[in-house]
Formats: sequence, structure tokens, C-alpha cells
Amino acid sequence: MLNPIKKTITLPDGREITLETGKLAKQADGAVELRMGNTMLLATVVSAKEAGEGVDFMPLTVEYKEKFSSNGRFPGGFLKREGRASDYEILTSRLVDRVLRPLFPDNYHADTFVTVTMYSADGVDFPDALAGLAASAALTVSDIPFQGPISEVRVARIDGQFVINPTMDQLEKADLELMVGATYDNIMMVEGEMKEVSEQVLLEALKAAHDAIKQQCVAQEELARELGVVKREYCHEVNDEDLRKDVREKCYDKAYAIAKQGCADKHWRAESFAKICDDYIESLPEEERDEKAPLVKRYYHDVEKEAMRRCVLDEGVRLDGRKTTEIRPIWCEVDYLPGPHGSAVFTRGETQSLATVTLGTKLDEKIVDDVLDQGRERFLLHYNFPPFSTGEARPARGVSRREVGHGNLAHRALKSMFPDDFPYVTRIVSDILESNGSSSMATVCAGTLALLDAGVKMKKPVAGIAMGLISDGSKYAVLSDILGDEDHLGDMDFKVTGTTEGITATQMDIKCDGLSYEILEKALMQARDGRLHILGIINDTIPAPREDYKPNVPRIVTMTIPKELIGAVIGPGGKVIQGIQEESGATVSIDEIDAEGYIEVAAANKDSIDKALSMIRAIVAQPEEGEIYTGKIVTIQDFGAFVQFMPNRDGLLHISEISWDRIPDMESSGLKEGDEVTVKLIEIDKKTGKYRLSMRALQPKPEGYVERERAPRKPREDGERSPRRDRGDRQDRGPRRDRGDRH
Repeated sequence: MLNPIKKTITLPDGREITLETGKLAKQADGAVELRMGNTMLLATVVSAKEAGEGVDFMPLTVEYKEKFSSNGRFPGGFLKREGRASDYEILTSRLVDRVLRPLFPDNYHADTFVTVTMYSADGVDFPDALAGLAASAALTVSDIPFQGPISEVRVARIDGQFVINPTMDQLEKADLELMVGATYDNIMMVEGEMKEVSEQVLLEALKAAHDAIKQQCVAQEELARELGVVKREYCHEVNDEDLRKDVREKCYDKAYAIAKQGCADKHWRAESFAKICDDYIESLPEEERDEKAPLVKRYYHDVEKEAMRRCVLDEGVRLDGRKTTEIRPIWCEVDYLPGPHGSAVFTRGETQSLATVTLGTKLDEKIVDDVLDQGRERFLLHYNFPPFSTGEARPARGVSRREVGHGNLAHRALKSMFPDDFPYVTRIVSDILESNGSSSMATVCAGTLALLDAGVKMKKPVAGIAMGLISDGSKYAVLSDILGDEDHLGDMDFKVTGTTEGITATQMDIKCDGLSYEILEKALMQARDGRLHILGIINDTIPAPREDYKPNVPRIVTMTIPKELIGAVIGPGGKVIQGIQEESGATVSIDEIDAEGYIEVAAANKDSIDKALSMIRAIVAQPEEGEIYTGKIVTIQDFGAFVQFMPNRDGLLHISEISWDRIPDMESSGLKEGDEVTVKLIEIDKKTGKYRLSMRALQPKPEGYVERERAPRKPREDGERSPRRDRGDRQDRGPRRDRGDRH
């Protein structure tokens, strides 16, 4: 028997979100249906009862999926069914995962699967802003141990006001957009983009988002209380407290000494720390080593973490010897590769990005065909993280979720500074050749350098920096330009990108409780100082965009034509536009934008572009009285010749307009079909659209020439048909076949 329970959450603008459980997917450990308007998500969660053998981490999998039927659409492709996850689905899955993962107990190691599926969509509200709430609600009503609830909201600043979960139309007007995930007490995750906003505005946006999240957390707690949820008991770890104590006593001082040494060599540190653990295992009785080795490694990890953190907090010494605000040495070089349209190397400490830029035509646009987003993308950024960048001996298998996420952050950082109405489709590729620290921020810097090297007139250069945090509750240290180990062993990974004027993108993951706005403000201001330092180095490397594109860049010229002439340029079955491309050697693309035809002509040389443009202009040009044209005679008649003076435009060159001298017949004129003649358009009949041409108008008028008077036309009576030549005149036009000749 159904016994559903429902909770309603009211947003600041009056819109409502409902959470309901007890109707759908009842065999899952937890299932919640979320509705907002006509958007409906179903979140389910299932967790194994026991941990896998030897598993000492949280094996969490979060999947966000969208059904094309949710918006009344068929999937594309041959199979007509949903396939691999889109970038949007991957990014939404990551947003949810990053908030949930730190909130499972440290000793809970059972396989856990969270699935959020969009079954209905209205194209008004963004589903990604609701996925975190749905997932958390499913965990909250389940018996799975979870230190939530959490929720996620999108906050945007529109006309100076903060709006929670704006609609798709509202978001187009925003100058700040953030996804924020938090518990009732603490912000856990931030990701978003801005149009050069200040650090203070970012903090105000976080506060507005957190206020809304608190209300959503309360609703989930009420739902769990009504259900009488009791969390399961589990035992996924067997610990040896005596061994833990012994590992700390014998290894802590050694680990602290290495941390304090401040060596910049990542591999030396890793080998030195590992040797301490290996030596301890070797000191155990041989018969105990295999059994205790996994425990020793787990306890030693905690020892190493504590040693690094205490060294920073107590002595202000970081693992590589830097001060907390110090940025590692940077070197950059542009025009590093001869083949690409733009290239740059950016190296910061042991992190290195090689970025390339390719400039293409409209034919290179990325086609986006997601459930709620169909369109084309003209600015692309792809990020690659091969295993050799960290010295790992393993194969590279496809694009990981991490690569999609890091590339998306760099893309958001740069896109607002990309020039408006740039004629080229642009692709940046960042290959990480070394990594020890934020490679996504290195990608932003290398991407800026490569764009400038390609001659892209960016609005302003963009740089990025990753900030860290070490805190014990009473003392804290904000670290600039964090190392990989400082990210792994620290409490915060806070990436900030921007120009000299403000922030363009940010991403933050918090791993500790009780992060105050005071600490966030300090981190933001320290990040600003670091960002300005890096921008100074970028400016020293390449102070302005390249004056002109490199020789191998295709040249692009654009033009607009009236909408009604698009068909004439394309031609039946594309025949005309294909002919233009074949004859000129240029690539021509055409599209309708804002009720106009937008034409893009691209080629490697100017002659090809000029020829294509000339052919297009000839097609779309409008005849003008008084203009001179060169055309071809297509038909000879007794009374004159028809001349094609423009594509698809024929005009009458009357026998009297060929010369100032009287010509008795067309045979005497010397004109033949196929002859090229220069004529002047002397009249356009506005009623019939017919054209009168003249050759004699381009010739000097003979001295003393007297124009013959033309016989006046007989005026027509109302209803009278136009006068028609006597049938006997047909002999002037040639003999007519007898009807019997039709055989």
C-alpha cells in the first residue's frame, strides 16, 4: 500500500520545489522524486552491505542521466537511444559527487551508487541545480551512513540582485553565475563563472546561496524524521590501536624532518616519505609483515599528513620550502610550434601546459545536441592529462571525467574575454606535460598566451591560481599556488581565474568543517595578488596580440545579404554555392542570423576570397538605373537582343539602342548570341520588373543628331486589352509551323 510523504520548499521568488518519497523505486535503499514546475528528477541510492576485500576508501559512483523523452525528443544517431554521457551529464555528476564524497564516514567503504535521472523537463528550469538536492534527499531517507544533508543551488546576479535557481531566460542577463553546494553549517563546493566581478561580490553571492541551502537541508531532515530513518550499523575497518600508536611514535619525527627540509623535487619527497614507511614495515617480524602492511600504510598516511600540516602551521614552512604567499618560478614561451596557428608553453614549478590554438571556419563549429541544449559552439577548449605527466606507467584510455571537468573550468575562465563577433571558430588544446599542482590553472595561462600568439584580440589576458588551506580549528594558513600534496593533504582547493579587473571563473572544494567567510576573503585577496603577479609575467612574454595571423591561417571575410536572397546563393540542391567553391577554391558557408543571410568566405589566399565574393555579389546585387554592366547576349530577336547583364537578370537591348546610327535589322547589327557586350541600364519598369539596356548611351552622341519622334501609343479604354500586333506581323518574327507539323 502506498504511503508517500511529501515536503515543499519555497524559493525566495515564490517558486516551489517538492520532494516526495514512497511512490517510485521502492527497492532502492533510498529514492526521492523532485519536482519543480514541469521538471522532474528521480534520485536513487543503493549501497552494498559489506565492503570489498582490501578496500580502504569510499567507492562512490554518482551518475546523472537525462532522457530525451523528458523533452519530447528523439536521440540523434543511428540507434535512436541514449548513449555515452554528454559533457553536461558528466559535469553535473561531478558537481554532485564533489559535495557528497567528503560526507561519508571515513571508515565506510561499501560500494555506493547514486543515480539521478531527469524524466521530465520544461526548458525553463535548469535540472543541474536540482540534482544535488535530489541525491542528498535520497541518501537522507535511506539507512546509508551519511553526514548530510546537503543541497546545491545556482545563484546568479541579475541587474545587481542575487537570484536563486534562475530560469534559463533569466541567466542570459547575469554577470555572475555560481553553483554552490553546502551543508546547513558549511559551504563544501563552489563552481562558476563571472564577468570580472570583485572578490566582495563573490562572497556576497556565496552568502545568498548558503541561506537558500539551509532551508532545503531543513526540509530533508523533516522528511527523514517523518519516515523514522535509522542508519545501518557497519564494520568496514579492523584497527590495531597499538600499531597506530607505534607507527606515529617511530615515523612522525622522520616525516616532519623531510617536510621541514623544503625540497622542491616532488619525486625526491615521495621517495623519501615512502622509505620511512617501507623501513617501518621491514622492522616488523617477518611473519607479521604481510598482515600488518595495509594497516601500517593507512596509519602512516595520517602521520605524513599531520607532519606536513604542523610544519606549515607551526613554522610556516611548506613542503617545497616556499612561503605561504610565494608562487613557484614561472617561465613561458610563445610561438613554440611552427605548425599550429598559435602555441605556447606555460611552466610553473613542476606543472607544465603546452597549448595550441587552431582557427577554423563555420564548418568547424561543434554541434551541440543535448536534451535541453541544441546549438553550435564556436569557442572550444580541450584538456588532456596523459599519465606520463606524473611519471605513471599506465596507458591512456579515453577522456576521463576529470579531464572534462578541468577543461570546462578553463573554458569558462577564458570565454568571457574572447572577442565579440570573432570570425573564426577557435579551438584550444592544452596538453599537460608535467603536473604537480593545478594543471587547470596552467591551462588558463597557457591558453591566454596561445590565443595572443595566434593573433586573437582578447579583451584582456586571463590568468589563474590555485589556493590551499591548512587549518586545525584555532590556527590556519592560506597557501598560494598549491602543490599536489598540499591539495591532497590540505583542507581546501580553491581555484580563481581573472583579469587585472576582476574574477572570471572559480572552483572550490572544501574538506574541513567551519570554513569562515573571513578565511574565504583572505584566500580571495591572496589569490588576487598571485593572479596579478602571473599576469605581469604573461604581459612580459607577449604584451599584445600578434599583429597579423600566421601565414597558414585561413583568411575569412564575412558579408550579409537580404534573407530572401539566401536561396539564390545556395541554388537548387546547393548547385550555385558548390560552383562558387569549385571555381574560386574558397570555402563558403551561409546561415540565417537575425533575419539576414550571414555569409562566411574562407581561403588560404586573397585571390580565392576575392573571386568568391565577386561571384556572390553578382548574384545578390540589385540592378540600378544608370549603372554600366558587361553581359552576354543570350537571344537575338528581330526587334533587338536579350542580354544577361547579371546572374539570372536579362534585359532588352532594343535595336534602336545599339547605335546612334539607324540599323535596319538585327542581322546588320553584327551582334550574335554569345557575344559579350557592355551596356547601360537605362530603365527599370517598376510594374513589370523588366529592364531596358542601351549600348549607344555609352557612345559619343554624333554632332547634330536629331532624335526621331516616336508615334504616340493609343490610350486604352477601361477594360480594354493591351493592343496586340496584327497576326500578320508574325512574319516579322519568323514563320509559324502549321498545326499539322506537330507530328
